[in-house]
Amino acid sequence: MSEERDDIIILIDENGDEVEVEHIDTIEYNNNEYVVLLPREDDDNDDEAGECEDEDCDCDDCDEEEVVILKIEKTGGEEESFVAIEDEDEQNAVFEIFTQRMEEMEYDEDDEDEDDEDSEDGDGEDE
Repeated sequence: MSEERDDIIILIDENGDEVEVEHIDTIEYNNNEYVVLLPREDDDNDDEAGECEDEDCDCDDCDEEEVVILKIEKTGGEEESFVAIEDEDEQNAVFEIFTQRMEEMEYDEDDEDEDDEDSEDGDGEDE
C-alpha cells in the first residue's frame, strides 16, 4: 500500500514527463513566493543519489542534494503555477535565504540535542 504525503508534488517537465518532487520550503522574497523542491530519486537509483558520475571527484557538493527553486505565480482564483526563475540574482537571493534557514534549523536541532543530553545526565552531584 502506498503512503500519501502532502509534501510530494508531481510536476510536468518541458518534455511532458511527470517528475515527483518533495516540497521542502516556501520562501517570500520581494513580494513574491517561491517553492524549494527536492527531486525524488527512483528506488532503483537510491544507491547512486548524491554521487558524481566521476569516481575520482573530490568536490564538496557530491554528498549534498540539489534543490530546485521555482517562483509561484497566481493563474487566477486560487490556482498557482510554478515557473522557472529567469533572473540569476533573484534565484541566488532566494537560495541564500533557504540556506540560512536550513543552517538555523540545523543549529536549533543541535541545541535541542544538547539540552536533551544535559537533562538526561543531570548534574551528577548529590550533596
